[in-house]
Amino acid sequence: MTNIKEQIAELSRGTDEVLPEDGLTAKLKLGRPLIVKAGFDPTAPDLHIGHTVLINKMRQFQQMGHDIVFLIGDFTGMIGDPSGKNSTRPPLTADEIEANAATYEEQIFRILDKDATRIEFNSSWMGGMDAAGLIKLAARHTVARMLERDDFNKRYTGGQPISIHEFLYPLVQGYDSVALHADVELGGTDQKFNLLVGRQLQQDYGQPPQIVMTVPLLEGLDGVQKMSKSVGNYVGITEPPGEMFGKIMSISDELMWRYFELLSFRTIDDIGALRRAVEDGLNPRDAKFELAIEIVARFHDNGAAERAKQEFISRFQQGAMPGEIPDVTLSSDDGVLGIAYLLRAAGLVSSTSEAFRMIKQGAVRIDAERIEDRSLEIRAGTTAVYQVGKRKFARVSLT
Repeated sequence: MTNIKEQIAELSRGTDEVLPEDGLTAKLKLGRPLIVKAGFDPTAPDLHIGHTVLINKMRQFQQMGHDIVFLIGDFTGMIGDPSGKNSTRPPLTADEIEANAATYEEQIFRILDKDATRIEFNSSWMGGMDAAGLIKLAARHTVARMLERDDFNKRYTGGQPISIHEFLYPLVQGYDSVALHADVELGGTDQKFNLLVGRQLQQDYGQPPQIVMTVPLLEGLDGVQKMSKSVGNYVGITEPPGEMFGKIMSISDELMWRYFELLSFRTIDDIGALRRAVEDGLNPRDAKFELAIEIVARFHDNGAAERAKQEFISRFQQGAMPGEIPDVTLSSDDGVLGIAYLLRAAGLVSSTSEAFRMIKQGAVRIDAERIEDRSLEIRAGTTAVYQVGKRKFARVSLT
């Protein structure tokens, strides 16, 4: 285990908040491996690289010799996390949760050490809690405190309904920390309220309160909304190497540095040197190549990453290369835009008739993948590289 000063420097990298500020130092001075918890509700079968910002932080703790607990929220998944939502989230069925949880166990070990990772399910303790126990748990928090949470407060003042069971979510997540005797809980910035409930409940149950560490929510490919499968601006960690590589190459040059900071395992000094090289004249495309290779190799292997790069280059060698592609931002009134209208608005075709004709000829690609559906609708919140013919390209963000 490295010394405390070195651990603090590495663990603080890319974090948004550490609460209390000096708490992590005090925990590390205990001189034992800390119990570090992070929870994931199995709401979808696949994780995306936005999730790995948190998992990467778990990896850092793990490499320093701490006890990592990957908590699968199979019980909380049946409630539905209301964090950041403006309406009640539909709960998952038990079958959906079981199927999704099984995929999580396999996917996380692309980053974490399987032999050094403890997987827990919060149904292990919540499933056995009777109604009386749940009432006692609920009695430890007030409605006034719940309404301090930003999303609850907005829904309440805006006349949006809040179901009683949604108030249980922060309490159950907080009780997870009690059950695990967590020293540290990691979460996204949208989880801050829930993580602090965990600190309070641990104190109520006579335990030393955990340290709360929040990490930023990674922006998706559009650079605006957080990465989400429902929005369509994501890079899945199980996607084929070529698709993953192409998506990463589609991000803007500015967003690239955000991805380096939150996703790369390079040192801060290495990233700084690469950024200075770009400022001194290195093509941003070449820096983006390094990011794409690192990410693809992490979830596949070095050979797959290099092949994905060569395939990507070969697709573009007859036309524009990344770094020479113009950025275009378009808006839609109803959240979608037909492909033909998008191509015309982006200046890639002169008319929708030409767009339909080029699609029929197989001359239209999105992120290097040929499309054939003339009725395709592009959803707002997505960013992709559109190609018409061999030489017309545009990186289009639809808002």
